[in-house]
Amino acid sequence: MTIEVGGQLPEATFVRMGAEGPELVKLSELTKGRKVVLFALPGAYTGPCSTIHVPSFVRTAADFRAKGVKDIYCVSVNDPFVLKAWGEATGGTAAGITFLGDADGSFTRALKMEFTAPQIGLHGRSNRYAVVLDDGKIVAANVDKPGVCDISVGEALLQKV
Repeated sequence: MTIEVGGQLPEATFVRMGAEGPELVKLSELTKGRKVVLFALPGAYTGPCSTIHVPSFVRTAADFRAKGVKDIYCVSVNDPFVLKAWGEATGGTAAGITFLGDADGSFTRALKMEFTAPQIGLHGRSNRYAVVLDDGKIVAANVDKPGVCDISVGEALLQKV
């Protein structure tokens, strides 16, 4: 599958940290009847993910909400424990970003967005992309080339909303 305007993302079950611990949530439940942003990146605590990608959505969160976006989701091939700590460390959680684990990478593989960089210890991670979904339909999409972090950042996606 490719990510393109007018398409839909495949159904997925993510894991997130809830009040009682890890909980499963379906993508369709997060997007039904709502306008949301979903962005994906290689991994928690990695260089550009922590210093460029997540901060760009922290900076633009209020602007997205002013344009009718109800929720902002960050997807990574990580477990919910790491994502919870990382969301708190980056300020993403405080900005209202929800961190979702594609723990086994199945969603990433279904999108054909897997990214591997063995020289830095990353295997089966996600390439960077950002989409705006309206009731599950892709209305805006930016996909970076592997190893690049420029068009999938918050500011670039905001221009398309």
